[in-house]
Amino acid sequence: MVNIQWYPGHMNKARNQLEDKMNLIDVIVEVLDARIPQSSRNPMIEKLVGSKPHLIILNKADLADPVMTKRWQKKFTTKGKFVMALDSLHNTNMQVLVKMIKKAAAAKIEKLQQKGASSPVIRVAIAGIPNCGKSTIINRLVGRNVTQVGNKPGVTKGQNWLKTADNIQILDTPGILWPKFEDQTVGLKLAALGAIKDTVFSADDVALFLLAKLRKHYLNDLIKFARTSKEEIQNINDTDLLLALTEEYGMRDDYDRFSMYLLQRLRKGKIGRVTLDRI
Repeated sequence: MVNIQWYPGHMNKARNQLEDKMNLIDVIVEVLDARIPQSSRNPMIEKLVGSKPHLIILNKADLADPVMTKRWQKKFTTKGKFVMALDSLHNTNMQVLVKMIKKAAAAKIEKLQQKGASSPVIRVAIAGIPNCGKSTIINRLVGRNVTQVGNKPGVTKGQNWLKTADNIQILDTPGILWPKFEDQTVGLKLAALGAIKDTVFSADDVALFLLAKLRKHYLNDLIKFARTSKEEIQNINDTDLLLALTEEYGMRDDYDRFSMYLLQRLRKGKIGRVTLDRI
């Protein structure tokens, strides 16, 4: 099994900074990638939450398997946790998100109102792994592009307080991974969906992992992408399939190049609505 690790120093610093500010936070908003809801959950963030109201966002839901998204929503919804699916890129359900934040902070709002606050301000920390869409969500909530958005991990570097028109103050945090993946399949899933820099893993290893997942759970999508038949897919192993696809897509024997192309198509939803974490 390929070994993938990535934990730059700025992630440890960001984690410590977030921990230092927890006494100021009313609601923790944890952004997950709906295609890997479990694998994109940072166990360090879960520890920081403690007893605070906790809103879990399954972002990029437009790219995920809708059946699996509903199952993950049900699984994550427990006492003190609020869960919603979101397509932040296309600005879908953002007002629902505002309502969910205020619902999670209802006790704090009531307490502030009892003290005479006519327009209580709620402080929210938005946290998650790299490239899960935090910056896009924040820009939507604030109503303008206040944070840099990119399709690669590590875009947000610092922590900033931002104001919205809904009396919500947002603490934007850089994407934070954890020091070690106990299960290397988690690293493969994070790599496949762009949460880890492409320079720290071999694209062909991740591509082979992805082809096996597609073969098992999304065979029809794989057949369409491979431009072949079910029989041909079933009579070839993953390594030979990768080589065949490299040639089919006009890249001759440059399977590294094709592997990266395959991952990019997955990330953009061009293979299909795929969820790699299964219940």
